[in-house]
Amino acid sequence: MRDPWSNLFQVVEASDWFMNERKNTGGSYGVIVGVSDIEKSLPVYSDILGYDQVVYDKKGVFPDLAGIKGCDRELRRILLRRGRPFAGPFSKMLGNSMIELISSPGNPGRRIYEDRFWGDLGFIHLCYDMRGMDELKAYSAEKGFPFTVDSKESHEGNSFDMGEAAGHFSYIEDPDGTLLEFVETHKLPILKKLGLYLDLRKRDPEKTLPDWMLKTLRYSKVRFTKKQQGPHTS
Repeated sequence: MRDPWSNLFQVVEASDWFMNERKNTGGSYGVIVGVSDIEKSLPVYSDILGYDQVVYDKKGVFPDLAGIKGCDRELRRILLRRGRPFAGPFSKMLGNSMIELISSPGNPGRRIYEDRFWGDLGFIHLCYDMRGMDELKAYSAEKGFPFTVDSKESHEGNSFDMGEAAGHFSYIEDPDGTLLEFVETHKLPILKKLGLYLDLRKRDPEKTLPDWMLKTLRYSKVRFTKKQQGPHTS
């Protein structure tokens, strides 16, 4: 389906939401990424992001993609999931996810993110909460995908101040220029009105935050009026 600004969404069935609030849908559960060459893209999605298990790998013309531009020809699609569950402070809230890579053999297509900017309208990048940014930087460079942006370098090794929160963020690009962002949160508001903040650097990076603490994040929501709302997603 498409939202009012023509952003395309796929709805899949799942039952592992952090909070079942009896709504029609939960949060994001993954993404479909168009690539020119699946084999060249796998080192990013399977090795760096850790989606190392293949659910299926098939070719054909697929009825479920009918009506989407470019999907009336033979495609190859491969669905990936992680063999190791996510760990970390927000892992329970963010939940599981899968990534599907789609390519058109013999037709590399065009780079849809070329000349786009951060904050541009529509889907612009994938974002991952993570711990161990320095280790990831070395590993990504070893795999041939060095950081294109590193906030620690531009802030002389200090946390990047995001107002009520602070942390360290970076970007890499897959072989087709799709942006992947990594965010290592350092400071997080728990109860802003009481001045209660959590320093995540002092916690076990493998341990999730307790449920009650994750639920307090709903009080940090920014509410928009109709005039303020717009087609800005990432």
